[in-house]
Amino acid sequence: MTMMKRVMPAMVTIAVLALIARRVPVDRLIASLRDANYVAFLAVMIPNTIVYFLWDTLILKTVVGWFHGGVPFRELLPVRAASYVVAFFNTNAGRGALAAYLWRRLDVPFLELGGTVIFLVLTEYTQLVLWAMLGVFGFRAELTSGLLSIAVAVAAFWLAVFAYTRLHVTPARALTWLFAPREWVLFRTFRRASAVRYGQVVLLRAPMFLVSLAAHYYGAHAFGIDIPFGQMLTFLPVVFMAAALPITVAHLGTTQAAWLLFFGQFAPAPRLLAFSLVAHLTFAATRALLGLAWLPVAYGQLVQPAVVGLRADRIRRTSRASA
Repeated sequence: MTMMKRVMPAMVTIAVLALIARRVPVDRLIASLRDANYVAFLAVMIPNTIVYFLWDTLILKTVVGWFHGGVPFRELLPVRAASYVVAFFNTNAGRGALAAYLWRRLDVPFLELGGTVIFLVLTEYTQLVLWAMLGVFGFRAELTSGLLSIAVAVAAFWLAVFAYTRLHVTPARALTWLFAPREWVLFRTFRRASAVRYGQVVLLRAPMFLVSLAAHYYGAHAFGIDIPFGQMLTFLPVVFMAAALPITVAHLGTTQAAWLLFFGQFAPAPRLLAFSLVAHLTFAATRALLGLAWLPVAYGQLVQPAVVGLRADRIRRTSRASA
């Protein structure tokens, strides 16, 4: 089973990319890659990644401060950057490394911090759905039937979470066994988060998304792609949600399939595929380089506290034994 879990993402990636390759001739893809204006493209996409990294760290600092205690921004930067390197290979491992550092730094239960990381992930998906809905209703973008279903499902999920953790609405006795006890440490952040906090964290993410939206909107022009702003606002969040699914290697395949599906009417498939590949790899490579640059500092923060703690334990045991 463990081996299957390791091999499955690679198999899914190969399968999705193979299906895309059947639709997009390789020679036309290469021509689209060759004809792109990389100076204009990198001028918007690299700053986008740097802004993402800094703002993502700011959100982490703010939310951790709300529920657990303050951690200086400069201390979070190396660990947040290093977690991107780990997440390149395994998304959940990257989140786990982040929770492990906070656990050692703040001396609070690991599952409690894990709940906060889950809270951040779920609110990120929520704000993406809200942006998509703004594109639908604010810009009258053409709607796929599935998009409203996603919005309804997200709304129902958060209503259930809020009712269970904050309003203490208990499900029917026959279904109680399906639900984890609300007193679990993992739910602590959800119990403490008021409706105002939910709104604040969604609003706090807005600048990061707007920068990314502008970068993709203008970055696509470097590949000769002109997508109406309303369509970009509506479906780019869905592309990001597809990219976040931990079912492929480095999130390849699902991202490209989403670009072809939602924006296929605005540009030839080879150009869309070329842009999505280069945008995805630029984002991943820039984050990885940031992570590698900060890795020595992050390693010290992650490992040294544990080593010091072990030595302190040994000293205490020796003292007690001598006494």
